[in-house]
Amino acid sequence: MTTEEVSKLTVEELNQYLADGARFVQFSYTISIVIMTFKRYSKVYFIRKGDSISADRFPYTLINLLFGWWGIPFGPIYTIWSLVENIKGKDVTQEIIDRINNSN
Repeated sequence: MTTEEVSKLTVEELNQYLADGARFVQFSYTISIVIMTFKRYSKVYFIRKGDSISADRFPYTLINLLFGWWGIPFGPIYTIWSLVENIKGKDVTQEIIDRINNSN
């Protein structure tokens, strides 16, 4: 579900999706430049129960595989960490719910 579609949901609809197992996730990626390594996170994705995250995580997995390894010493460490973390995505549902509640 796109950000635009999520923004059009009512609070009740969003709560129903979340109760049914939907979640907000981010994917991590690592970029290394010899002596510098950067671990960053993607935008937030809303994943409904039963939806596949393969297409969402693919670009970040590719960035990890192509650009993550090359930093010494943290490139390989952060790259492996990012690849493992992206299997399910980093669940940020509670953080998003807290932001929504604090903005009202």
